[in-house]
Formats: sequence, structure tokens, C-alpha cells
Amino acid sequence: MGISSKQNDDNVLAVFYGKSATYTNIPNTLFSEYNVKKGLRNEDGTGVRIGLTRVSDVIGYDTQEDGTVAPCEGRLLFRGYSLNDLVMNRKGNYGFEEVCFLLLFGYLPTKAEFTSFKASMSARYELPNDFLVNELLRAPSKNLMNRLQTATLLLYNYDEDPDATDAYETLRKGLNLIAKFPAIGCYSYQAKMHHFFRQSLFIHYPRPDFSIAENILYMLRPDGKFTEREANLLDALLVIHADHGGGNNSSFTDIVIGSTGTDLYSAISGSIGSLKGPKHGGANINVTNMMNQVIERTGYTTDQNKVQAVVDDLLNGDFFDQSGLIYGFGHAVYTLSDPRAELLRDLCRMLAEEQNKMDEFRFYRLFEKTVKDTALARKNKILPTNVDFYSGFAYRMLGIPEDLFTPLFAISRVAGWVAHNLENKMYDGRIMRPATKYVGEYHDFVAMERR
Repeated sequence: MGISSKQNDDNVLAVFYGKSATYTNIPNTLFSEYNVKKGLRNEDGTGVRIGLTRVSDVIGYDTQEDGTVAPCEGRLLFRGYSLNDLVMNRKGNYGFEEVCFLLLFGYLPTKAEFTSFKASMSARYELPNDFLVNELLRAPSKNLMNRLQTATLLLYNYDEDPDATDAYETLRKGLNLIAKFPAIGCYSYQAKMHHFFRQSLFIHYPRPDFSIAENILYMLRPDGKFTEREANLLDALLVIHADHGGGNNSSFTDIVIGSTGTDLYSAISGSIGSLKGPKHGGANINVTNMMNQVIERTGYTTDQNKVQAVVDDLLNGDFFDQSGLIYGFGHAVYTLSDPRAELLRDLCRMLAEEQNKMDEFRFYRLFEKTVKDTALARKNKILPTNVDFYSGFAYRMLGIPEDLFTPLFAISRVAGWVAHNLENKMYDGRIMRPATKYVGEYHDFVAMERR
């Protein structure tokens, strides 16, 4: 389609689109009239329950005896274990692998079981023969989430029985995806930077003696070197992002697609597409972009008045994207605190001390306090810091490029997606089919010549 024909097509479509508002408008009042939960949310903001799970639980409020909800300190449980306990009691940099075992099998492994599981995972690190060259290096993508999504679908072709969807086969395929996602993400980034920006291409093959967190840093850095604390922070980030209940958008997408009986590659690909969105996994990019502009304006100041001024401008819609939003604060479920952010703050402080970046860390703390104090003063509302506020700071200290922020989210969350997909296959098995209510008009057909 040439430029002129495209312009003509756009003009025609614009006319149709303008007229469509008359026929497609759905007033908000209709949602109340028909008792339809807009966005699958109740009036008090809590989510509509659509299933049962034993994989993980997200607790952001307490339900009172009269049925009302009350704010509470946030808690995230994996198979009944506190996220805080799982992060703080890790051995070495294999916390993510232990959480993968817990999510998939339902219990914490013994030392012997964990040794066997680690060996099984590391044996799956490498990509199939020719996959790196034919599927990644020869077909770089401008967006790494799109590349991760298509690479997931391409792995279908390398599976001897890709359409086997019983629970055991789902587990085997799921472990394969968890183990291979780090290499796919890192190599996709290298391919993009080489093809589009003419940077030197280097490929480090994953080492079986490294954990997943260690291998990510090893494959990503030209010299393959990293410190113990760097690997430990990345391992914690993977644990923190490994799952977030069955009701989050990408896990819900995974369960909906998987409930049709389709292959695991299709279901996980759909989840990646969901996570890409700026209202879900892409939210950490908004925080990073916002904080970059804030720091450009104020520097790493300790002046409370300067920070207050930029916070006021953000809330008034006079700075950054003029949305009136401050990204990295507030959450759909957590009310008083996000346990992931509470953990990540302390972990970031430890690496900031090692890297002599305490001025930057202290600025983040001052900004955080100012935002929360301002929200309380303006709206008498507690605004919890969410995980996205500190995750971008953590990634930057680790030297991880912004392009990989959301793919790293997917690299960790695939463990939860597989666990929920597996659980649904084992204990439900029905196709998920939410209902909608038709609120349009009814018409008799009119021949075209009489319209």
C-alpha cells in the first residue's frame, strides 16, 4: 500500500470510526445496573474470585465479619511459605531454583532432592542445535518481549511431542522453558544490539555449574564477571517475581489459554504478551523513565523542598507524562505495604553500599517518603511502595539494560505460569469461559440499497 493509498484508507477508516461511537458506547452506569464486575473487580476494588489455587496467595486486606475489607500489611505466600522467609533463608544464589521446586511440586526439597533438581535444570540450559543461529541471531527483534514470545512458539517445533498436554508432559516442558528462558533473553538482547546498533556480538554459553541468576550475569556481560552480592541480588529478584497468585493478568491468561487443551508453548506465549503491557510487567519501565527525569531535574539532592516540589508537580500533572500519576506507588491488591518492595529496598541498600551508590539509594528513600507523606496529607490515603519502584534501581546497579527489565520479569514468572497451568490441568480441567452481558440494541435487517 503506497503513501497516498494509505492516507486515503486512513481517511475512510476515520469516518467509520467517528460514526462507530454512536453504536459502541457502553455507559459505566450499565455495569451497576446489570451487576457486571468491570475488569473482574468488585466495587471495593478487590478482585472477583474466578478459581482456587494452592500455588500462591497475595494478601493485601483482611475481610471483616460483616464482609467488608480492611487494609493490612501485605503478604505474599508461595505454597504457604512467606516470601520474606524464602528470600532471607536462601543458600548461595540458588534461591530461585528452590522456589521453582516449591511452586511446581508443592513442598520444599531435601538436600538430596535439591541436588538432583539442580542437575536436571542445568542439563536443560542449552538451546536446541541451530536454534541460536537460525531463530535468534538471524531474526533479531526490536522488542525483546516479542522475541521471547516468538521464540517460545518456535520451541514447539523442537519438541518431539509438543501437543502432549497431560500433567507430566506439562511439567517436563515447563522445566525446559524455565531453564532456557535466560539464554533466550540474553541472546536476543545481544542479537538486537549487534543488528540494529552495530555493537560487538559475544555469546557465552551457559555454565552448568552456575545458578540461573549467575548465568544471566555471565551471559550478559562481555567479560562474564560478577560479584557474589550482584548474583545474590539478581537471585532475590527472580524469587520475588516468580509468582503473584493466580489472579494476576498474565497467570490468568495462562490458565484461560491452557484450559482449552492447547499446548504449553501457546499458553506461555500468551502470558508473555500479557506481561509486556505497561499496566503489568512493563510498569517498571515507567518507573525508570520517571525517575531518570526526576534525577535529571534534582540530582541526588538531600533537600526536602526540592523533592517535595517535583512530587507536587508529578501529582498535579505538570511533570513527566502529565498523567498525575507517580509510578512505583499503589497496587491493585496491597493496601498498606507490598512485601516485595520491603524486601527489595533492603537488598538494594546492601548492593549500593558495595558499589558506593548510597547517595542514589538515599535519594530513592527520600523520594519514597515524600510521595507517601504527600499522599497521606492530600488524600488521607496510605500509598504503598510497590515492587516496581526499586526493581529498576536494582537492575541499573546490576548493569542490566532497560530492554531486559520486562524480559527478566518473564524469565522468573514463567515458573509461576507453569505451576498454575499444571494445577489447572490436574484439578479442574474445564475450559474457562467468563460470561458477558449484551447491552446493545436489537434491529431488523435492512437491505443495503435502503440504508
